[in-house]
Amino acid sequence: MADAAFAHPRLAALYDPLDPDRGDLDAYLRMAREFGARRVLDIGCGTGVFALLLADEGIDVVGVDPAGASLDVARAKPGAGRVHWIEGDATDLPPLTADLATMTANVAQAIAEPGAWQATLRGAHAALRPGGRLVFETRDPARRAWETWTREQSYVRAGVPGAGTVESWHEVTAVDGPLVSFRTTYVFASDGEVLTSDSTLRFREREEVEADLADHGYELEDVRDAPDRPGREFVFVARRPWRQDNPRRNMRERA
Repeated sequence: MADAAFAHPRLAALYDPLDPDRGDLDAYLRMAREFGARRVLDIGCGTGVFALLLADEGIDVVGVDPAGASLDVARAKPGAGRVHWIEGDATDLPPLTADLATMTANVAQAIAEPGAWQATLRGAHAALRPGGRLVFETRDPARRAWETWTREQSYVRAGVPGAGTVESWHEVTAVDGPLVSFRTTYVFASDGEVLTSDSTLRFREREEVEADLADHGYELEDVRDAPDRPGREFVFVARRPWRQDNPRRNMRERA
């Protein structure tokens, strides 16, 4: 199930206004261009910010997310009709031959349960054409990002169109090995309503991710830095191997 921050209609409508700077997506857009991607699967597309950036480039996009309220926000945006939106996860996809599959922001870490993570890697692999790439980011556990998730350091007070003034902040509720749980609180000045959303992220070591990719049939092509957060995240670029049954065809496909 999706966290309330994404699944509750009143909270899903706050996602974009409370986090308006999406410069983190620039690197993914550059990679889509670098790889010449014409068909992209955006896993955990949320409110559709990245999917619509891709559509603006003339790319055929499928956006999938388990949170219906977030998809409602995405579908209401200008140009949303150019994207194929699916409520679900990487196991709920029609047959695809995507050039690129992406998990931006915290999506990979939010898939915290091992079985769900393995199913996501399998689903993305099946959706990619031979030679297609999976790209996603995950925070470096050594940087202990959760230590800044306090009310004092995360507090935001903003005016949101249609919602009025909203206050929000994060507080860590548990750290259990690689799992970090936290609660986000939202206070609506217009009517005094207080809503909370509980989340758990998995902080995977680089070696763990590399092993998971290999176990699910990917070839690791690169591990990059996040340009907007240097030294704090790993950006994995993994490829679905080319078919081995017809070398001549493989050579043509690579050309």
